[in-house]
Amino acid sequence: MEKKKINLSSSVFALVHQYPEIVEIMASLGFEEIRKKAVVNSMGKFMTIPKGAKMKHIDLEVIKKALEDHGFEIVEGQQTQPSSTSRIRPLQKVANIFSRKSSLSEERMGLLKSYLKRLGTGEDLEAVRADFVANFKDVEASDIMKAEQELIAEGQPVRDVQKLCDVHSALFHGNTREEQIANAEKAAEDGLRREQAVVREAHENRSHAAELIAIPGHPLSTFTQENEAVKPLIVEAEKKLEDGEDIRALLPRIREIALHYAKKGDLLYPLLATRYDITGPSQVMWSVDDEIRDAFARLIKNTEDSKEWNEKAAATLQRAREMIYKERNILFPICAAHFTEDEWKQIYRDSQDYPVCLGVEHERWEDAEKTGAENTVPPKELNADEIVLPGGHLTLAQLTAMLNTIPLEISFVDADDYNRFFNEGPKLFKRPSMAIDRKVFTCHPPKIQPMVQAIINDFRSGKRDEVPVWMEKNGRTVYVNYMAVRDRAGKYVGTLEVVQDMEFAKKHFIG
Repeated sequence: MEKKKINLSSSVFALVHQYPEIVEIMASLGFEEIRKKAVVNSMGKFMTIPKGAKMKHIDLEVIKKALEDHGFEIVEGQQTQPSSTSRIRPLQKVANIFSRKSSLSEERMGLLKSYLKRLGTGEDLEAVRADFVANFKDVEASDIMKAEQELIAEGQPVRDVQKLCDVHSALFHGNTREEQIANAEKAAEDGLRREQAVVREAHENRSHAAELIAIPGHPLSTFTQENEAVKPLIVEAEKKLEDGEDIRALLPRIREIALHYAKKGDLLYPLLATRYDITGPSQVMWSVDDEIRDAFARLIKNTEDSKEWNEKAAATLQRAREMIYKERNILFPICAAHFTEDEWKQIYRDSQDYPVCLGVEHERWEDAEKTGAENTVPPKELNADEIVLPGGHLTLAQLTAMLNTIPLEISFVDADDYNRFFNEGPKLFKRPSMAIDRKVFTCHPPKIQPMVQAIINDFRSGKRDEVPVWMEKNGRTVYVNYMAVRDRAGKYVGTLEVVQDMEFAKKHFIG
């Protein structure tokens, strides 16, 4: 596919009309005013991309890279010099206006002259204005002058035409293209001043995001590495499609990006929306993530080889590539600007629970590891009777009820071999409350005590981490699992015994 060429010396007006798709590309980089047609049709005629980048303090290389990522080839030539007519003296311009042919048809010119005649006879201005607005959305000032000139040529006294000056200026005020351009320029200048502050902030946010991406193990570093891993696969698939080659073998590997999207959906979007009231990414980007993921799934499932399949594949690959760009330039800077260090550390800890994505292994973020899980982001509001845990916060009543509801018999023995906790409820293995704060060995007959001691010694030394046991108890199949409990540093803190009645499983799989 031949690349589309962009000459940076061309005006923004010319480029937008040649390639309408650059509007959204440039807007995503901070050139929001490019979405306004009035600005493009006025300032855009003498504004170039390099000039705009300089005004908004946006790195031109970032713009070039974005355009290239969207399939454009950058051409840098000499800026077109103003035409000779742009340097004509004012009086000559006026002469040219009268000498050129009007852009209006004879019928519309006649209609325009009729408005001036009606004003000349003293008709109410508002009545004439209403008719004018109904028939003319805009009009060249030169056409007004041409109409006046023709009225004079037709015999209308010059003094009468001159008397109309103040009246028809009110009639046409704000409706001539020249005035629209002037108003647009003023609005653009006012907007530009406001938006420059926003752009500067966006530039600072991108810089901050880049600093976080450079930290080994930081969530933004991991997200970026995953994008860098999938992007060459997308480019390879797009090249194969252009060459008419089969890309089905590549799609399962590319589709691993679904896990990347899932992590964004769990760790980034909700935090932006709920804690910072930034809902745009969750409403838009999250939906696009799901659409891309589902599209890849359908492509893999559909074995039909057709032109339609290839077109859908090309469109899906393009959307995935564009999402990489949006993350780097929009989502990540927004997150970098708002998330606190504690929030990033919590995201880091939560991300460890996800499988490796696109071959990018979980790196160790030293700062997060040093602070540990005890620095979990605290709730905004905490009741006096709540217990804060790494996984959340519960009142004592809630925690007790939850542990008693779990369909397991739970016992915990501390590092010094003392019974410290039994959950409540009916049990196959009785656990009297008076056994709390006693050595665990006192709860077993003498012949069993050496085995219990051996298991705990193995847990304490690190020789074993669990001892599962299947048995029959009162005619029921029971699964008992003894597990070593260790802290994040791997230090032994006790033994957990979990007893589960497995009769329900027998009925499910056998009955």
